[in-house]
Amino acid sequence: MSTPTKYDFGMIGLGTMGRNLLLNMGDHGVKGAGFDKDASKGALLEQESTNGNLKGFSDVKEFTQSLNSPKAIMMLVPAGKIVDDVIEELLPLLDKGDLIIDGGNSYFADTNRRVEYLEGKGIHFFGMGVSGGEEGARRGPSMMPGGDKDAYNVMKPILESIAAKVDGAPCVTYIGPGASGHFVKMVHNGIEYGIMQLLAETYEIMKKGLKMDNEAIGKIFTEWNEGRLKSFLMEVTSDIFQYKAPGTDHLLLDDIKDEARAKGTGKWTSQVAMDLQAPIPTIDSAVSMRDLSKYKSLRVQAAKLYSPEDPALSVNKEEYLVALEQAFYFNMIITYSQGMHMLLRASAEYKYDLKLDEIAKIWRGGCIIRSIFLNDIYNAYQANPELEHLLLDAGVKKEVTGALAGARTVVSAVTAAGIAAPCYASALSYFDAFRSGRMPSNLIQAQRDYFGAHTYELIGKEGTFHTQWVAK
Repeated sequence: MSTPTKYDFGMIGLGTMGRNLLLNMGDHGVKGAGFDKDASKGALLEQESTNGNLKGFSDVKEFTQSLNSPKAIMMLVPAGKIVDDVIEELLPLLDKGDLIIDGGNSYFADTNRRVEYLEGKGIHFFGMGVSGGEEGARRGPSMMPGGDKDAYNVMKPILESIAAKVDGAPCVTYIGPGASGHFVKMVHNGIEYGIMQLLAETYEIMKKGLKMDNEAIGKIFTEWNEGRLKSFLMEVTSDIFQYKAPGTDHLLLDDIKDEARAKGTGKWTSQVAMDLQAPIPTIDSAVSMRDLSKYKSLRVQAAKLYSPEDPALSVNKEEYLVALEQAFYFNMIITYSQGMHMLLRASAEYKYDLKLDEIAKIWRGGCIIRSIFLNDIYNAYQANPELEHLLLDAGVKKEVTGALAGARTVVSAVTAAGIAAPCYASALSYFDAFRSGRMPSNLIQAQRDYFGAHTYELIGKEGTFHTQWVAK
């Protein structure tokens, strides 16, 4: 009687991401087992396996028994309670020394809890952000593993083999202890929100302000993607402006309702940034605009009530498009800068010891926010690992100052015309505040002391002070 085949790696959740990641592993010689309660998904996995080295299971006990020891299992399931449910279902079937990976978008505080819980049971655990969507999972994602370093080292050869490659280097690295991997993925998603909203505002400016048709707008996005703005999100946007549904004569984009959905990672980024006192106003604005978009009926009522005039821009179109490219570049730099500063603050607060150059390096390929500007970020932190803020790097300063005039031109014109561009405006205001050696916050301190006796500090004097601002 033949001995049943044993598998090197297990995947729980055979939706598009889980299946594609396992197929990617199969392509690289990994013998993989996949589990999903829906048996048809396991069958699809086997059908699509190019090397015949993948098997689907719909019984969790059979699935775990098929794995070599120590067992290595990744979950790709929705964040939240279901992750805990899967862990509890697995625990009776695992032995000390086995390994669980959470590859979903779990909230980092939940990952911290799971790290401690499983460590107490002798189970290795790490949380890993996976970026790149379904295509990235299949052809090479960017991965951000954090937690148990010994567990990561067990998986390192497999993860490096399936990761996207840039200049031969795999887009995966050990991020740090605890929930650092999921934290970095959360901030990655916050940056993603910011850049997506900036692209949407750019579309709005060209469509409403410059009265450009879809073909002309698509051409601009395509041209920009051939220069310094080259990125995955720019490429995606360019493709969207070329797609017509079969049998139609217009872009599918024009039929899509203007209400944006979200899965929560952008909101988490904003909330945690507030806790860390790490200002990320461009990302915050992007989250707020997704929320505002959901109030469609209110917006329609307000449009009738305030009878908006035609918001045409009184500008030279060709010159303004040059300024718009500069402005987008400026805003993109500011968005990345805010995200990197948040990572620096988190690294100190949570003792993650993040290597910002390595993070920028693995974001250059496979992930949703990949762009050629990430090379500049990588170079900045390589040159100075102690860099306190990306905007303090000499190379970045040169790029920012070269694009600043365009940012001012665009924001002033759209504001005068009544075109909403909150991320454009917040990026510029953040920069202007950041470069202010003296902010008007002294007035806020005086106000706080006036009504709440909260005290204030004085320039050149030690201690705190309180004033009785008006006679009793």
